[in-house]
Amino acid sequence: MEGVFTHRPVLLDECIEALAIRPEGIYLDGTLGRAGHSVEIVRRLTTGRLIAVDRDEQAIAEAGDRLSPWRDRVTLVHGNFADLGTILDGLGVTGVDGMLFDLGVSSPQLDDGSRGFSYMADAPLDMRMDRSSSLTAAQVVNTWPREELRRILFEYGEERYAPQIAAAIERRRQERPIETTLELVELIKAAMPAKAKKEKQHPAKRSFQAIRIAVNDELGAVERMLDGAVPRLNPGGRLAVISFHSLEDRIVKLRFQELARGCTCPPDFPVCVCGRTPEIRLVTRKPVLASQRELEENPRARSAKLRGAEKL
Repeated sequence: MEGVFTHRPVLLDECIEALAIRPEGIYLDGTLGRAGHSVEIVRRLTTGRLIAVDRDEQAIAEAGDRLSPWRDRVTLVHGNFADLGTILDGLGVTGVDGMLFDLGVSSPQLDDGSRGFSYMADAPLDMRMDRSSSLTAAQVVNTWPREELRRILFEYGEERYAPQIAAAIERRRQERPIETTLELVELIKAAMPAKAKKEKQHPAKRSFQAIRIAVNDELGAVERMLDGAVPRLNPGGRLAVISFHSLEDRIVKLRFQELARGCTCPPDFPVCVCGRTPEIRLVTRKPVLASQRELEENPRARSAKLRGAEKL
């Protein structure tokens, strides 16, 4: 595994450019992770302040060391970016000048086999980004109705064999609980036709992604974050969001378009009657993708999409 201090976060230069950082501004990094983005933000501040948030207490602890040279400018918060309004209220901050959200699962979580995110290492079925939350992957797999399992596998994982996998899970758990990651992997494999197991992608990848999204309510959190972020930006403040999944990117894209458009009246209305005006302008008309050089250095950046907006 690459060392913490050699880690280069995804689309780093592009994020910094999108945020247009002012040295005296207040900024929020809603997904601290390994602090790669946070370090580059705080380095550009003089009298400004960085609020760094993460759901994972381990990430907060480890990033605190990395940010120690700038501790007078950094506030670390263990919390969910979906609750950013409550977080800012708790800190007495009415408005910020920029917010960054990297929606990818952090590498340490994926690389730590004991967390249950990986289909390559045997571990209890957990997958919680925040270990203080109650819902685990074991509960989803063993207690959610078959139809709900089929839905999340199909919608969140785009798994075409979702009906077969959900049925296999239901049959097995009637005999005994499914407790470990590799137990689930073998079950998924057995439910798939032989041709599916010859694909380049690991047979369990899509299902594990779907269960992880459900355990952590990742899509709901993105929607709540977007609802809360723009009202808390100061005029001219920037919002930058990196997504790695088509469902997340679609949520961000549509919300940005809605906020940039303002008026929601039907096109055939002669005058606006809704009274809504644009709240943001799009900084990126199309999503910013990783350069070829970055892809060579970090293959995980392949699906990353950055969208940026500015508060009017």
